[in-house]
Amino acid sequence: MWQEPLGSGHLNDLPEHSPQVRSAVAELRQRAEAEHGQHWSQPLTDTFLVRFLRARNFDLDLAWRLMKNYQKWRIECPEISADLQPSSILGLLNAGYLGVLRSRDPHGSKVLIYRIGHWDPKLFTAYDVFRVSLITSELIVKEIESQRNGVKVIFDLQGWRFAHAFQISPAVAKKIAAVLTVHMHGSNYRQSLTEHFPVSILPKEYGGEEVSIEELAKEWTDFIMASADYLQSISLVAQE
Repeated sequence: MWQEPLGSGHLNDLPEHSPQVRSAVAELRQRAEAEHGQHWSQPLTDTFLVRFLRARNFDLDLAWRLMKNYQKWRIECPEISADLQPSSILGLLNAGYLGVLRSRDPHGSKVLIYRIGHWDPKLFTAYDVFRVSLITSELIVKEIESQRNGVKVIFDLQGWRFAHAFQISPAVAKKIAAVLTVHMHGSNYRQSLTEHFPVSILPKEYGGEEVSIEELAKEWTDFIMASADYLQSISLVAQE
């Protein structure tokens, strides 16, 4: 196993082109290339590989496990990952289902807000909903700070109905559990949210001082639409 040389400093703080980081990336690539017959969902570039290393503080074994799990999930969930074109989720985005806060939390994490009540289960399946999550995560993980500090998610369950629950079959639930850890907040969410996030970064509807969640949702929708070419390049359809 590759180990950080003594005295080299914390690798997560080093730029991608530093010798120590490049050495770790090279070893992870060697493991991936040794997997004969494996068709990776993306080219094994330094940029692609380093995000798994940063997510696991450059523990090579843990980064390799994460990379394999990511690949397995992408291949086994074509209903979600085959077509990452923004047009496939535009209705959900325009409905204001997802907002991304402008500022990170005090730990450097990106913060997302999913509003379940803005998902109409008559129009969109659970697979559509989780394609939104995959597209968002693929874009956010390009940011070095997100690679280092991860993402936190707020689920606003106001408007949750049985129709939503019917969409979450055991098979879908299993796939969700493979990629999400969920923390629930009670009805007094304003108090509970401000215990975890500063009011300066929360939208005003959630007891904060930022712009409205509607404006944040519009900003993120515009960003996703502007990223269409990149998302097409990493769709499994484009790799076949």
